[in-house]
Amino acid sequence: QLQASGGGLVQAGGSLRLSCVPSGRVPSGRALSSYSMGWFRQVPGKERKFVAGISRTAGSTYYQDFVKGRFTISRDNAKNTVYLQMNSLKPEDTAVYYCAATARDADYSGDYYLEIFYDYWGQGTQVTVSS
Repeated sequence: QLQASGGGLVQAGGSLRLSCVPSGRVPSGRALSSYSMGWFRQVPGKERKFVAGISRTAGSTYYQDFVKGRFTISRDNAKNTVYLQMNSLKPEDTAVYYCAATARDADYSGDYYLEIFYDYWGQGTQVTVSS
């Protein structure tokens, strides 16, 4: 129901921009603008980790400490797309990146950091950063 794209191989210090769009029907037939969005990443053998989140209107954004100042989450509701701009990439950023969506209202800003907050997930896109 969500398709992440834009991953690839890049050298350390480089940049990539990931995109997330609905694939097929938007969840529950609603526009992506109805959903708060998040990006997570996972490396083999480890748990999936929160990277960044954005509220429905983009009025609020949230970042994990290890990407603050380097990554920017944004959305273009007219294009039904959410982005993750990744700059100053490091080898430790290598992972499969997933986008996720939720129609729920957050009780606390910390909700964005939790996998259980999200109801819909994309299949992921591989990001590999070489040293």
